[in-house]
Amino acid sequence: MLELIDTRPDVNVAVFEYQRLLGYPAGHTIEGRARELADWARRWYAEHGTPWIYARHSDGFEIVHGAVRIDGTEFSAGRLHEQFDAAQAHEAVLAAVGAGRQAEEYARHLWQEGKPDEYFFLETYGSAVVEHLITITGSRICGWAEKSGMVVLPHYSPGYSGWDISDQGKLLALIRPRNGPGLPGEIHALEFGMLRPKKSLLALFGITRHRDKARSLAELIPCENCSFSPCQFRRAPYHHSRPPIEDVRMLHGNRNGSDEAKPVVDSPLDQQAKYSVNLRALQKWSRERLRLKWLGDCSVEARFRYDGTTCSNMGRPLEYDYHVKLGRAEERYRIQEARCGPALGDTGHTLMCEYLNDAERLQNSIDNEKPLVGKPLNDVLTWQRQYSPSGCYCDAESRIHKWGLVFEVIHFALVQHEKARADRQVEAFQENSQIEHDKTL
Repeated sequence: MLELIDTRPDVNVAVFEYQRLLGYPAGHTIEGRARELADWARRWYAEHGTPWIYARHSDGFEIVHGAVRIDGTEFSAGRLHEQFDAAQAHEAVLAAVGAGRQAEEYARHLWQEGKPDEYFFLETYGSAVVEHLITITGSRICGWAEKSGMVVLPHYSPGYSGWDISDQGKLLALIRPRNGPGLPGEIHALEFGMLRPKKSLLALFGITRHRDKARSLAELIPCENCSFSPCQFRRAPYHHSRPPIEDVRMLHGNRNGSDEAKPVVDSPLDQQAKYSVNLRALQKWSRERLRLKWLGDCSVEARFRYDGTTCSNMGRPLEYDYHVKLGRAEERYRIQEARCGPALGDTGHTLMCEYLNDAERLQNSIDNEKPLVGKPLNDVLTWQRQYSPSGCYCDAESRIHKWGLVFEVIHFALVQHEKARADRQVEAFQENSQIEHDKTL
């Protein structure tokens, strides 16, 4: 049975990972005052930090309907269940890591002294340490699994998509050693899911014997999410990082000098888009006509209902359903599928002029029109198309015009979704800051 305990783990955080959390673009060279602060935070932590790692093999593991059961405790985490079930995981490793409370306490002291720059860089480095610790923990579990011909899945934690953060307490209770002195570092889970010290992380690693399953699903290739460069078990190059455990970039003041934390929305979509459709229509249509569904691999399915009228027969009403499949945000919401057809039970489309002239030819034309497929969704903002607001589907220009409306509504809805998610991150940050403030009173 696997059990890892390390009270002196390596904390040589990769420069590019630290810079990513600081909010700098890839390949950027930090200079001047920022370089001094970044180096100072690294040196301070090397001198005063108390990192630790603990991981152990679970005693019992089951995949049940819509949930995962660990040592008799059930977690209703949809994404976790989907990932483990898709890879046919048969075991799990529980893990907890912490950067220690020293850096967190000293950062708070710096803030109270009126040194926000030092506070920000040390806070960020603490977060980078936590991400580094869970990365090297995964690497060590990989080494253990490799000896038995098994594969380790990417770690998953409460608070990630599809796993309620309130499960932190349940997971922590499972991770604590059954015997012995307990965890090698201090960690507590508050009732609503926050950890203390906050520079800590609880995680679950799935184990599978089916290498082909893990390789066939992009989200299940742990090497692509793992930045541990010297790993001897690497099967694929490091491709993309998971979202930061804690978005410390929100600690930046806004450009107007306000102290209020603002979200940094890292999105492939233009957050300040200028649409051809007016705002009120976008709001109404995204609310009433559009349905978005996030799939297990983070891709998106969109369904839009269009209501129009025929150009003849006294303008009879008709309804068409649009089905669009988008890739993940990391893939810039690339349009993978796009099709439309009469809604179930609609008869109005049979009264259009072109349908009456040649129904088969019209339907073939509609089926073969797949604009922007293969392109990022953001391309709709620069897509040159003719304005043709006719309610029917008789001519190509009016059909392309409708596709433009559909893509713009989807774009608008996704932007609102991402902004709302960023707002929730700000609220969590502000609530966390208030707790810190209350503790100092």
